[in-house]
Amino acid sequence: MILCVPVTSNGQVDPRWGKADRVAVADVVDGQIATWQEIETSWSRLHDEGTPGSHHARVVTFLRENKVEAVVANHIGQGMVRMLATMQLPVHLDAAGDARAAVLAAAG
Repeated sequence: MILCVPVTSNGQVDPRWGKADRVAVADVVDGQIATWQEIETSWSRLHDEGTPGSHHARVVTFLRENKVEAVVANHIGQGMVRMLATMQLPVHLDAAGDARAAVLAAAG
């Protein structure tokens, strides 16, 4: 399962999803992280450039390009939650602490 989580520079869950500067895309296989790729998104800057709809479209494109199957986050705004529901992506909220541990917990 491929999951995406916003991360800080020290490997913690970033509390910001739509304004995260970096996210990790992890492939979890048999309860283990098979791959972990951290990607600079600059969403904190891009979030305020244009409309909310254009930012949501940017996030959709990222998730599709990376074949993400679930999102792990601390908090996500209602508009983004609706968009992720439209994509039928499971969302695991209230994640905190070590990002890798949060991904493994969500992958269950």
